[in-house]
Amino acid sequence: MLLHVPNVLSADQTTAIRQALENSQDWVDGRETVGAQGAQVKHNQQLADASPLRQQLAEKIQQTLMQHPVFFAAALPLRILPPRFNRYRGGGTYGMHIDGAVMRLDSQQHLRSDLSCTLFFNEPDDYDGGELVIADTYGEHEVKLPAGDLILYPASSLHEVRPVTRGERLASFFWIQSMIRDDARRRMLFEMDTSITRLTQTGADSDALLQLTGVYHNLLRQWAET
Repeated sequence: MLLHVPNVLSADQTTAIRQALENSQDWVDGRETVGAQGAQVKHNQQLADASPLRQQLAEKIQQTLMQHPVFFAAALPLRILPPRFNRYRGGGTYGMHIDGAVMRLDSQQHLRSDLSCTLFFNEPDDYDGGELVIADTYGEHEVKLPAGDLILYPASSLHEVRPVTRGERLASFFWIQSMIRDDARRRMLFEMDTSITRLTQTGADSDALLQLTGVYHNLLRQWAET
């Protein structure tokens, strides 16, 4: 499922994060956090994992995400790798690649990457290029979202970031292990949850809503891995 989640961050939150990133001196070569294959096509900068700013911003974003109803309903997160931050400018790019299937969460836990996320901090007109291109069975999808918006997509997808030829592209990226491993089942649950919300808002029959809500939770109970 490829999903655009708007207004994850407010305008004030987005501006504060962008300014903090622009003023940071903790940027390092983005190839430090990928394997040999990824290093051949990755040409960007990344906020150092050990940076106090990275840890501070990651915590704030994670707290916001867990309170966002659309994000939570779509991802059904079990574990989230603390967000990282990257910067593309001066032709910076990341060629077509696929994310690793298993990532280290901490010294004792690993995370299966079911979903990939990119959260944008610049408006699309602030820079040229920099489109996130996601390939699936329906072709290639170009993504360049407003500041504060997020794209959620299967981590199994081939994807790339096209060269930034003007300005600067700042974003956060991270991975999620969902309670629902299967993408088709996760999509079905999201669509059902969305329908329940809309029916509730429009005053649908309460008994039918109760039954549909029960079906949702029983499917979640049957499919969830915790």
